[in-house]
Amino acid sequence: MNRKLKNLGTRTASLVLGGALLIPALTAHAATTHIATDTTTFWKLSQYYGIPTQLLLDANPNVDPTNIYAGLRLSIPTTNTVTAKSTEQPSVTAQSITTNAGVSLAYSKVLDIKATAYSSAPEENGPWGAVDYFGNALKLGTIAVDPSVIPFGTKLYITGYDFNGLPVGGMVGTATDKGSAIKGKRVDIFIPGTPAFVSEFGIQNVKVYILK
Repeated sequence: MNRKLKNLGTRTASLVLGGALLIPALTAHAATTHIATDTTTFWKLSQYYGIPTQLLLDANPNVDPTNIYAGLRLSIPTTNTVTAKSTEQPSVTAQSITTNAGVSLAYSKVLDIKATAYSSAPEENGPWGAVDYFGNALKLGTIAVDPSVIPFGTKLYITGYDFNGLPVGGMVGTATDKGSAIKGKRVDIFIPGTPAFVSEFGIQNVKVYILK
């Protein structure tokens, strides 16, 4: 399989991450602190506050953009152009899916797409090694996507596959990788194991829920 084209020099600039979040009130020209949720991303903050993503990254140098968690305090920098678009959460149709474990997951969109799988083998990952697009070690839950279809950082719930190397019924993952062959409505699921084992996944039709 034609594997990923990673560009370590442009990783920070390419953190255009998606996801829902809660937005507090903000007065123009006033700095503020944003309390993150599990689905907060710098990309969504930049869209809501009208601040360049890089400016937010620079204002929070000790925050890992791929590991924003509930309760984390994020600094919203003061600029002459900062204005709050709203003090309320974006309107999204209430939808949810219940996992086999009985957990209810809220989602905003569902895609019917093709899925393939890849391993940590050198021949599938090139000279960069077994890491995702952002340099994190590959693990169960790492999903390669076309960022123009599914933005980096998007939380996903994938169902419809049939493979004994993955959780039965469905799995939660995060879009943190990309590949030269992953174009359009397609995902590539990282699966621990040998290339021969992983190749048995083949090409399958799955449902991908875009989680809130």
